[in-house]
Amino acid sequence: MTPLARKIAEQIRADGPIGLDRYWNLALFDRDHGYYSAREPFGRTGDFITAPDISQMFGELIGAWIAAAWREHGCPSPFLLAEIGPGRGTLMADMLRTLRSVTPDCLKAAKVRLVETSDRLAAEQMAVLGRFDLPIRRVRRIEDMEREPLFLVANELFDALAIRQFVFDGATWRERCVSVADSGRLEFVLCQARPDLPGTIAATLPRSPMAGAVVELSPARETLATTVAQRLAKDGGAGLFIDYGHAATGFGDTLQAIHGHAFADPLDRPGEADLTSHVDFERIGAPFRQAGLAVSPVAPQGDFLLALGLLERAGRLGNEMDEAGQEEIRAAVARLAGTGEKKMGILFKVLAVSSRPLSLPPFGLSGFG
Repeated sequence: MTPLARKIAEQIRADGPIGLDRYWNLALFDRDHGYYSAREPFGRTGDFITAPDISQMFGELIGAWIAAAWREHGCPSPFLLAEIGPGRGTLMADMLRTLRSVTPDCLKAAKVRLVETSDRLAAEQMAVLGRFDLPIRRVRRIEDMEREPLFLVANELFDALAIRQFVFDGATWRERCVSVADSGRLEFVLCQARPDLPGTIAATLPRSPMAGAVVELSPARETLATTVAQRLAKDGGAGLFIDYGHAATGFGDTLQAIHGHAFADPLDRPGEADLTSHVDFERIGAPFRQAGLAVSPVAPQGDFLLALGLLERAGRLGNEMDEAGQEEIRAAVARLAGTGEKKMGILFKVLAVSSRPLSLPPFGLSGFG
């Protein structure tokens, strides 16, 4: 049992079972033992690889998207260029390098802001980005940023925010909680949900549930989307959100833990494994529509990157490389935009929002549903 598992078990013995969202936040963000507080999750030596780690092409295309969105908004100056959850700073570094090379006037107008809660990751991000000699500042919350036009990117952000799970027992919805078994190990149990919750859940579902059906809700994700939507509606700008998940609300248990690039038991070693779940893009998109913003279809990442010129960029990079380098480029394209096993092209989705209509992908793409 990990130190954090013992800490969680003590809390449960004292206060009773806890909701999955409470367990999630302890497992990932506990100040002393949380996964993002104490471990290096990213890259081949960590537990998972994100798109910016796969190839510089991902960040370059996102940088080009930001530049084009900025132009379609009339080239506001100054403006905030923000990333929420910047990881190790790899994506922002590739974006800044692209803007410096292709659209220097956009970069000159930008105030770079990194929205990061982890002090450890913030220090790593600043070390990576310090070479750009730009007004880069870390903030802990979106609310801490200046009130200026905002262009922001969030890659694999929403999946890190906690979910709650509810199971239909044939008569009503019960919340999945975490308790302590007689053996001392953590286990899932079903608790009573709030009396008003069954009606709230039923109003959002496409059909009546069968016994055993699971619904996932994430107030934290919807709150973040609402905060961003209000900022864009008041100050103008655009947002690009990339994550894995589904375009429409439905049933299903998508909770998973990742350790050493492999699936693990979510309750086995809190603090030493990442927790994640599929993002419900229908729920995420709702606050942006309610704020009166232009909202794109939910599009596959593969279609999005190809529409931005992934193959053309790969060709230009490959022309400067030997056969081994070209093969690495081809593998990166397949990983980012392919549809097979361990490929990101279909599993990952893209949603864009803007305070004014844009002609950029994923606007205009067919999307899902």
